[in-house]
Amino acid sequence: MDARDTDLKKELDATLHARRELGEEYESALVDSFLEKVDQRIDGAVDRRVRRQLAEQQLQTARDSRSPGATDSWGERFGFGIVSLVLAVPLSAIGGGVAHLPGLLVAWAGIVGVNVVQAARTNPGLFGRRKSSPKGDWED
Repeated sequence: MDARDTDLKKELDATLHARRELGEEYESALVDSFLEKVDQRIDGAVDRRVRRQLAEQQLQTARDSRSPGATDSWGERFGFGIVSLVLAVPLSAIGGGVAHLPGLLVAWAGIVGVNVVQAARTNPGLFGRRKSSPKGDWED
């Protein structure tokens, strides 16, 4: 038993003792008083639980809003890919026209590099190593 249960048991004992002393005419008032104390105890417990759950939800929402991928929408990623491909055409022409094959390779290395950096920024765990359990995937 914790302290709250002990307090409630003492309250019940006091109510029963008062009923014995005062008689049956005060029984309903004593029971109502005891039930009001029980209701207050329950309301306090429920309020604490609701406040705790609300705080946990707010904390989770705050954590989710700070994640790097939360601000990047699908449209932004799609737009970045389209712009990258549109700019690839003149960059390829300039690189190939000026330095032939090495210039073309450098232009495409830059295009691929920019897209890899963008992918790593929007998906933080994309290029990270996957952590596996020492037992393996099939064992319990």
